[in-house]
Amino acid sequence: MVVEGGIGSTIDMLNMSTALFREEKVPIIGVIVNKVKPEKMEETGHYLKRKLEQMGYPLLGLLPYEQSLSLPIMEMIRKAVDGKVLMNEDCMNNRVEDIIAGSLVDVDEFHTFENILLVTSTIRLNQVIEKVESVARMKNLKTSPLSGVIVTSDGRHHRWLDLADLNHPYFSKHKIPVITTTLDTYGSVVKITRIEVKINNRTPWKTKRAVELFHEYVNFDLILNQL
Repeated sequence: MVVEGGIGSTIDMLNMSTALFREEKVPIIGVIVNKVKPEKMEETGHYLKRKLEQMGYPLLGLLPYEQSLSLPIMEMIRKAVDGKVLMNEDCMNNRVEDIIAGSLVDVDEFHTFENILLVTSTIRLNQVIEKVESVARMKNLKTSPLSGVIVTSDGRHHRWLDLADLNHPYFSKHKIPVITTTLDTYGSVVKITRIEVKINNRTPWKTKRAVELFHEYVNFDLILNQL
């Protein structure tokens, strides 16, 4: 059984889930705890191991929370906002680490200077790109800090933009995927923040990292001994 990291909430989930498994007579060979805060690994392992021993289940592993595995890619973003790709569709596997609205583009608003998703209206687009270029020069960045751009509508009129509306050389120069949506900027950001990120065949770097984490933190010998 795999449960999400924590102590009290994890034990509550275990009690509820194992009761259902017992009722259906499904054997449980052990428990893996996922997404444990790295700074809480020792404390979480200590208390959960004691509790699991009382329940009769071995603790098979504690996996630390890895932020990179929670990062969406541009294709996930497109689906979330029901968008259309206007430029650089071959770059839709770009990962997104941060989101910034066009109205907030300023050096003080950048939490990171790479893999940023810019969400802006078509009215602000050219002005915002100038600000992004200015920040890049200020920070002496060799490449664009943007992993993608969503160009929004007003949220009321379902008119799709086309490539002629976005004739800006910045996107071609830096191979930045551009998505258009009929949502407004606020609606787009809300949809994006609700994305539940999964590992799939479009994110091989996530698969590789997940395998590394399993090899490092899961006791495979103990699993095999339970079979």
